[in-house]
Amino acid sequence: MRVLFIQHDHVSPAGPIAERFESRGFTAEYLQVVPAESFTSPNVPIELPPLGSYDVVVPMGSPWGVWEDERIGNWLLPELDWLRATHQLGIPIFGICFGGQLMARALGGSVGPAPSGEIGWTSILSDDENLIPSGPWFQWHFDRWSLPPKAKEIARSPKASQAFIQGRTMALQFHPELVEVALKAWFLDGGEEQVIADGQDPEILLAMTARESAAAAKRAYALVDVFLDQIATAEPVL
Repeated sequence: MRVLFIQHDHVSPAGPIAERFESRGFTAEYLQVVPAESFTSPNVPIELPPLGSYDVVVPMGSPWGVWEDERIGNWLLPELDWLRATHQLGIPIFGICFGGQLMARALGGSVGPAPSGEIGWTSILSDDENLIPSGPWFQWHFDRWSLPPKAKEIARSPKASQAFIQGRTMALQFHPELVEVALKAWFLDGGEEQVIADGQDPEILLAMTARESAAAAKRAYALVDVFLDQIATAEPVL
């Protein structure tokens, strides 16, 4: 079995999410969309694999917006079409943050800037704690989705919808893959300044993340298990 992680930038490791897929028998493969040298000019072309090449697809986070067609349209629009077609083939999709927003747009919802962002460890309101526990989960986003017509929202926060399912697709707004090493990488590429602009202390956020990483990894493992056991085997909803 093969799982494809679509990494939209060079600082988005899949961390415990990839670890759990591998422990469940998957071979993890990676597609990096925007290389490090193109980070400041991210409108690069994309070469996507043939449809049906993978058993699961995991589109991940991004510092850009799902609504920014002019800025990243060279790869954003083909990826949206490819993910829509992948979903229609009944291939399970596990969308994380930007990846979840991609699925919202691909399935007929919309995405745009939120009134305010969310950064840091927060609890969410889940409709089913056995499906998605309340957390805390790590948040880092400034956009939010409106639900696709056939989607079922399963978790939310006071600021944004946090998770939905549609057939064999699960979309998450939060970052279950986030552990200390990933946050340090984000800080090196402008993230520290965003945290400061949000009125937070980066060193304290990093210390909280170091303390939370082991428990967060366990939550991530459990989330992958639920996805594979319940969502990936569900009836398709196109």
